[in-house]
Amino acid sequence: MTALVVSDIHLDAARPETAARFEEFLATEASGARALYVLGDLFEAWVGDDDPDPHRRAAARALGALSARGTALYFMHGNRDFLLGERFCEMTGGKLLVDPTLVERHGRRVLLTHGDALCTDDKPYQRLRALVRDPSWQRQFLKLRLGARELLARDARAGSQAHTATQQRMLMDVNDDAVADLFRRAGIETIVHGHTHRPGVYRHEVDGRLRTRIVTGDWYAQGSVLRWDADGLRLETLSR
Repeated sequence: MTALVVSDIHLDAARPETAARFEEFLATEASGARALYVLGDLFEAWVGDDDPDPHRRAAARALGALSARGTALYFMHGNRDFLLGERFCEMTGGKLLVDPTLVERHGRRVLLTHGDALCTDDKPYQRLRALVRDPSWQRQFLKLRLGARELLARDARAGSQAHTATQQRMLMDVNDDAVADLFRRAGIETIVHGHTHRPGVYRHEVDGRLRTRIVTGDWYAQGSVLRWDADGLRLETLSR
């Protein structure tokens, strides 16, 4: 049966059309899948599993309904929703994956990752990533009142947008050496990730062998999904 891989949905109350598109996808195409992998940034922001925001709760219910129909759900932290925790998994019936995770299906081994760790040329971001992924920092952040967390998250998003606007485009993409190193360390031929919002199938020659990197796209304007079945891996754009 088919497994589906998506990333960068960026669910947010300001974009109800994206939420509607994603919930329709869960109720239709994803409903017949063996598994759905979400490789980070499911939400534009996630400040803790105790957040009562109705839009985020609606998405969790839709995911829970998919899980109840028999589709296995797997989530990976992104740079926007790295605080997704066990309570969210209980709500949805899903499971958190470490980043990266090696998955084998239909006789093929594929390494799944969010992708931000490969963008090593963006050194300010990598320093920030190391900070917010630190368990002690996360524990202190989650002790704050919900309103304080939301305010800090808004400030962080504004800072991220300002930082992105000042960076050269190449610095926001993956670093070829980092990609080659990951291929070597994992001992695999295929990497799948999101984060860069540059969907496509990319070829990398590593140690004399051609290897494949597949990038899933964001859901701002339309859906992007990778289908994985007995015939292989196919990156598709969903109809509007």
